[in-house]
Amino acid sequence: AVVSTQSTGVLESTVICVDNSEFMRNGDFVPTRLLAQQDAVNMLCTSKTRANPENTVALLTLGSLKVLSTLTTEVGKVMSCLHSIEPEGEVNFLTGIKVAQLALKHRQSKNHKTRIVLFVGSPVEAEEKDLVRLAKKLKKEKVNVDIVNFGQAEDNTEKLTNFVNTLNGKEGTGSHIVTVSVGPNLSDALMKSAILSGDDMGGSGGAGGFDFIDPNQDPELALALRVSLEEQRQRQEEENKVEAGGDAPAAPAPEHVDLSQLSEEEQIALAMQMSLAVEEELPKDAPAPAQEDPDVMADVMADPEFLQQVLTDLPGVDPSSEAVRSVMGSINKGNKNKKEKDGDEEGESAAKKPRKDN
Repeated sequence: AVVSTQSTGVLESTVICVDNSEFMRNGDFVPTRLLAQQDAVNMLCTSKTRANPENTVALLTLGSLKVLSTLTTEVGKVMSCLHSIEPEGEVNFLTGIKVAQLALKHRQSKNHKTRIVLFVGSPVEAEEKDLVRLAKKLKKEKVNVDIVNFGQAEDNTEKLTNFVNTLNGKEGTGSHIVTVSVGPNLSDALMKSAILSGDDMGGSGGAGGFDFIDPNQDPELALALRVSLEEQRQRQEEENKVEAGGDAPAAPAPEHVDLSQLSEEEQIALAMQMSLAVEEELPKDAPAPAQEDPDVMADVMADPEFLQQVLTDLPGVDPSSEAVRSVMGSINKGNKNKKEKDGDEEGESAAKKPRKDN
């Protein structure tokens, strides 16, 4: 794969080589090595091309040895190819670098500096003498190489460090290696590394990993990088919560209310509040409550003994008070009038019926 210029304004063409071997299915990096690598490559391509619009980036796979995207200034094209990568086969470290070197030789802008960025998440089986020989050849042709070593750090760190040291020689600083242990966010580790903030890139690699970007010169890039890192952190935190399987705390139960201490208006308000709460808790598909029979309710309200018992049970209500007696009297009077009216209607109905002749 390819990466491009830095904040110093140096024109650069970069081939970004991604690992798509079967080892990339491992979940030691969230959510998998392959997807964590995608996020890091996305951030890398964006920072490289925004540093200089003439920078070019290419994408190559180390497992299947396919050039998915030739050198281009269109990051969207590279990202589209990146998200189509699936794990297959074993990593071909030496051959992949040779293919990337060949792609850089055929770049259109010969004034561009050349760089190869390798993401290695699988064991490197190449012999160390072959790695040293290839490093010397790359140094002779002035091709810098950056390596992101993750996933198999114990197997690869020594080999890959010697490879980069051979490229740099005694005084060189153009090539870098960052080894990321299991646990840290891969994109965050890359952001803080010398690959994006090395001396040859005009950055100091300071706190937060953003010193290689001047927010005043490119505020959009600085904001995009911060948002990308924040989204990655949030996604990792959510996945950790899901793995922990913690349940949300239950809502606290309402405290007991002493009705005898409330006025009549406060009791009515409390009853309405409790009624609304019950309606909210009912499922949408729950059957509607049965309608009360108006005849039954009329009979109940016409029973003075029942009403007297209800009033006696109510807190703060004196059944012997003048107001309660007045209400009971009006109810009884209404019931008496209703019965007389019903009796008159029954008599009129019987009078209208025709007699049968004997």
